[in-house]
Amino acid sequence: MRVRKAIIPAAGLGTRFLPATKAIPKEMLAVVDKPMIQYAVEEATASGIKRIGIVTSSWKTAIEKHFGRSPELENFLKEKRDVESLREVENLKHLANMTYINQPAPRGLGHAVLMGKEFAGGEAFAVLNPDTIYDCPVPCLKQLIDVFEEKTATVVVLGRIDVEGTHKHGVVKAKQISERIFKLLDMVEKPGPERAFSDLAVLGRYVFTSEIFEAIEKTPPAKGGEVQLTDALRILLDSQPVYGLLVEGRHYDAGDKFGFLEAAVNFAFKRPEFRDKLKGLLKV
Repeated sequence: MRVRKAIIPAAGLGTRFLPATKAIPKEMLAVVDKPMIQYAVEEATASGIKRIGIVTSSWKTAIEKHFGRSPELENFLKEKRDVESLREVENLKHLANMTYINQPAPRGLGHAVLMGKEFAGGEAFAVLNPDTIYDCPVPCLKQLIDVFEEKTATVVVLGRIDVEGTHKHGVVKAKQISERIFKLLDMVEKPGPERAFSDLAVLGRYVFTSEIFEAIEKTPPAKGGEVQLTDALRILLDSQPVYGLLVEGRHYDAGDKFGFLEAAVNFAFKRPEFRDKLKGLLKV
């Protein structure tokens, strides 16, 4: 069962980053010099996926413009003979075959994924949260796809969290079946430390069988009217196995202000032109 498509939910209002996100989509905030959604798209394409459905809202036109053509900018760069910048800009429109899917109102991650049902077309597919950025020796999604192909069942990325993380993520109860692979037994969305099953949480990457859509459709809205993907996964557990993978690499919660800063600093440190300057700056 091949994974040929990915869905990137990007329709949220980004209220944690106001006022910056009043007019600019949160997914377009730059980590160094690349918007966070581009990290997700590049991870998907590096994992062998060329068809990407971006679930967005009508006002977020900047995302489509970013991955589309920009004749004025391209002509300007050609006239300047700025070959490197021109190559980077032109590569964006060739990264993947993009489909833009409108979500009329932000109703939770589960509902956003459901908006991609027609795009998925009955196939297995991946989901990448764009505000979770991974830095891995092998692309995070590729690691996940490898496990999916072995198990032919839904697989999610797991990570260790602290007490604060229990208020931010879906926490799982799981049985370890190998060094990095777990079989999920139960899960709960943002339980807090008192109700958390463990220190393992689902962290922004998924490969689903098509049955997830039926599970989402059966999922009642949670607090605030949002349909939680964690709740749908819990329903899916009743009919088929779901696995979790501890990936090799590092993740950044760029949907959180400090996590965003942490990602920016660490990705900047990987760049030779910034490394020494940053070392001096961070000594202050």
